[in-house]
Amino acid sequence: MKIRFTHGILPLLLIATAAQAQAQTQTHDGMLSLEMLYHPTKKEKFDTKPLTRLVWDAQNRLIETQSKDGIVQQFVVNPASWEKQALAADGNILALMTAAGIPEKEAKAQVDKLTPQFKPDLKSYLFTYKNDLWLLDLKQGKVKELTHTPDQAEDEAILSPDLQSVAYLKGNDIYLTDLATATEKRLTTGGSETIFNGRLDWVYTEEIYGRGHLRAFWWAPDSKKIAYLSFDESKVPVYTLSGDHAQPIKSERTRYPKAGDPNPEVKLGVVDMSGKTSWTENPYAGKETLIVQVGWTPDGKLLASWQDRVQTWLDLRLYDAQYRSRHLLRESSPAWVERLPLPQFLKDGSFIWESDRTGHHHLYRYDQQYQFKGAITKGDWDIRSVYGVDEAKGKVFFAANERNPIGNDVYAVNLDGSKLQRLTTESGTHNARWNSAYTHFIDSWSSLKQAPKQAVFNAEGISQKLVDDTGVPEKMQSLKLGKVTQQQIKSRDGFLMESLLFLPPDFDPKKKYPVYQHLYSGPMAPQVVDRWSSNLWHHFLAQQGYVVWVLDNRSASNKGLASAWPIHKKLGQLELQDQLDGLEWLRKQGWADMDRIALNGWSYGGYMTSYAMTHSKAWKIGFVGAPVTDYRLYDSVYTERYMGLPQDNAEGYDKGSVLKAAKDLSGKIMLMHGTMDDNVHPQNTIMFIDELIKNGKDYSLQLYPGAGHGPRGDWTMWSLQKAKWEFLKNNL
Repeated sequence: MKIRFTHGILPLLLIATAAQAQAQTQTHDGMLSLEMLYHPTKKEKFDTKPLTRLVWDAQNRLIETQSKDGIVQQFVVNPASWEKQALAADGNILALMTAAGIPEKEAKAQVDKLTPQFKPDLKSYLFTYKNDLWLLDLKQGKVKELTHTPDQAEDEAILSPDLQSVAYLKGNDIYLTDLATATEKRLTTGGSETIFNGRLDWVYTEEIYGRGHLRAFWWAPDSKKIAYLSFDESKVPVYTLSGDHAQPIKSERTRYPKAGDPNPEVKLGVVDMSGKTSWTENPYAGKETLIVQVGWTPDGKLLASWQDRVQTWLDLRLYDAQYRSRHLLRESSPAWVERLPLPQFLKDGSFIWESDRTGHHHLYRYDQQYQFKGAITKGDWDIRSVYGVDEAKGKVFFAANERNPIGNDVYAVNLDGSKLQRLTTESGTHNARWNSAYTHFIDSWSSLKQAPKQAVFNAEGISQKLVDDTGVPEKMQSLKLGKVTQQQIKSRDGFLMESLLFLPPDFDPKKKYPVYQHLYSGPMAPQVVDRWSSNLWHHFLAQQGYVVWVLDNRSASNKGLASAWPIHKKLGQLELQDQLDGLEWLRKQGWADMDRIALNGWSYGGYMTSYAMTHSKAWKIGFVGAPVTDYRLYDSVYTERYMGLPQDNAEGYDKGSVLKAAKDLSGKIMLMHGTMDDNVHPQNTIMFIDELIKNGKDYSLQLYPGAGHGPRGDWTMWSLQKAKWEFLKNNL
């Protein structure tokens, strides 16, 4: 898993987020209680103020959008003077929806969902109501129903580039509806329980294209073709979640390939508007591969990126009119290659390519003949995202951690690699949105010490207007919060690991304090990030006299793939070594009670906590949430990226196994798992418990009936946090 591509076992912080963090300060002298944070009926919100809704339209005008009682109002804003001019209203959206027969309460909910999408130059918007697709047509001033099958849901709908039709999935096939006539046409056939046309399967969603993305089809620029992936799942083993939380039992069956199991067989096709599919050639016949990117060039040629099963290389391929492919380039590495974005083409046919080939994520230039020209950026830092290219001025705009390893800034650089310029001054984590002319950008940012701000800047990074400065919420200002410090800690070989400490408000360095340590530890998934968080769970613990500590081992730090590659084929081993080096630093501070240290983690953090508790004696108690307890039990794509195939790396799998080390458990653990976790299966925890019992080891167990990989719901979270707090008080 990594932040940039959202792969793998996603980090789940069982801490209060800005939307969850709550407190009452009026009668408690600034002290927090568990009820203030988590009780379903007693908690209070601690959100910062929402940021002003700002976007750029196709004419590069700055647009502010406001919505109240179903009426959407937009203003053109002058970035220099901040004068606002109201745009002519396209109509009362709420009235349009109710006129179409949608009840007012449900219509208001739809308007709230649509409002963030509104742009003055876009007049067509899709939404789903009662399992059918609807169109909000602002040009004609009406809302109309596009499909009429409430018993069969349409999903993953996307308008064609010419805005004349919409493609979507119904079941496991692609359908098309003409907007003018609302006439539906089926484009693919054969979709079934094991054949997915245009829909991602479980492992491709989770580990390649990203959670929440089920669409596996892409419109061509001319709106006359759609590229899509077709999955044959018939050989993928089925995993059953029994659903014992209900009667009748609500079982779920998912085709889920564990490490070494058959993956889905995938092919790439292009369907035209008549429903005829042309299949691309398979350039790797007889080899197991993954298709990790699909898209089109600006002039309508098909592109795709392929990887071998264990992801040691990535090939970019370009297709001709007969869908025969040409190999453009190959990425490889000493360990694994991450999924990379498709190239960004320039008007002359050359392109910019992102790559981790040096161990850091940088930009490279290729010419019209797809030949390598050279690096645009270089150094011991990483590009986080590319905003775009101003071809007239020959500049690329991007976000990178060149100045701040735990945050990012906005940068510009010439296409030839000269004149690297940082455009943001305040340190933290920045999110920029440029207009298409690259003359101005909207920046929203925050840091560990700075609540979210939003401002408009020109292309030289000069502020035009500070729009929002949310500030620390008033309720939070009256709390006696712990002191938060950020520090770098050297590993035994000198790598600088990032760390956060939450010290008690009345901290005395002459005293000894128990330590509650939180980690995730998964590849390229840092927990120490320079952005604002209302992390009141950690402050609550600090008020109770605990030091809270967060440490990213090097492979989790997101400081370039080079820092993570050493864990290849030996998950757990080097991460633990780094964490033990961190404990040595903690011991030298003098105020930590090294006999009273708790370790907490969920998902990969659950794996790391259980691994640490069975492979060392450094921690007294462990909170183990939804852990992988042997990587033979986790999914193929994620596991094999880091561990290779089980049959090729038996020693690495064995040394990384918690199951095989259960006999060596040291200290007390509390296991936590949702019974319907389709990601890290409950099988992991059950098999671990079996080994603990066989070896005479005690454990505590918290199950969450019906919960998935991340337990949700007020009462569930209240139960979970109460159990953790009691276990902490009673055992540390």
